[in-house]
Amino acid sequence: MAYDKMPPNDMVPGARDHPLLSRFEGARLVGYDVKQFDEAMLPAGKRYTTKDRRTAFEKTIQLEGKVTRIAYNYPRERSSLEVMRNYQAALEKAGMKVLFSCAKEGCGEYMGDYILEARMNNKFVQGGEDARNPFNYGRRDFRYLVAAGTRPDGMAVHVLLHVVSPVEDKNGGIYMEIVEGKAMETGKVAGALNAADMARGLASEGKVAVYGVYFDTGRTEVKPDSKPALEEMAKLLQQDPKLKVFVVGHTDNQGELAQNVALSQKRAESVVKALADGYKVDTRRLSPKGVASYAPLASNHEDAGRQKNRRVELVEQ
Repeated sequence: MAYDKMPPNDMVPGARDHPLLSRFEGARLVGYDVKQFDEAMLPAGKRYTTKDRRTAFEKTIQLEGKVTRIAYNYPRERSSLEVMRNYQAALEKAGMKVLFSCAKEGCGEYMGDYILEARMNNKFVQGGEDARNPFNYGRRDFRYLVAAGTRPDGMAVHVLLHVVSPVEDKNGGIYMEIVEGKAMETGKVAGALNAADMARGLASEGKVAVYGVYFDTGRTEVKPDSKPALEEMAKLLQQDPKLKVFVVGHTDNQGELAQNVALSQKRAESVVKALADGYKVDTRRLSPKGVASYAPLASNHEDAGRQKNRRVELVEQ
């Protein structure tokens, strides 16, 4: 059955609101999960399908830290716009800035389905069909945002918020993820570039930034989940046998400059080694260079800018 008003009881024993964001008035909690330390990828751009039929996002933010996931039902006499505006006001009051927001088809291809299938599931939402209905029906009509800020103790905080409109006699749904912790060294993935994208970047600007190469903080080993980016870099070089590039490692300005120079150089060398060992690219076509924070793309005063500055670039020789 559908409720005329939200029932007062929550569906998850022992669950509670996050201290950063309380629930919308009248909402009940129907899904809850906390990981004290985990990794999280937050979409921060439109969802689309690549030429080879893979799904990707125009931008993502890769994080590690404490991850809290909460789902609510909210009364059907409220709109998703009203709910989202209230949360935006709360985020602004907490000193957080919206990095990306969208609504309905403006979010790209099937963003609602992605949130339901990849970030939630029927086991996460408790309380039966009434609790799940807001997420199972009408999920084309929704609003989405990602915001970032810092806690009073200086810890980075990111919030994903997905609000689904009420449908007919069904209540509305709210899904949020709150990630507390420092962003991974590579920060974000810009556009899941393929070889053709890289070639266009080199042709137009003589360089291209690749954000899909991952390292643990302070480490120089290329992580296994860098494979898609490495494959596209190798494909680029295989398609143009005459192409020679500098593989340039960049950092933000956090820490000692001399250490960052050495770190960025070692990371660039690790990328060259990965391309040579894994894809048989001739190392004579690759020249590793580490430039630390000497060539920023954005201000290092804020976390979003520092994330953009942490990257690997291919620069045509």
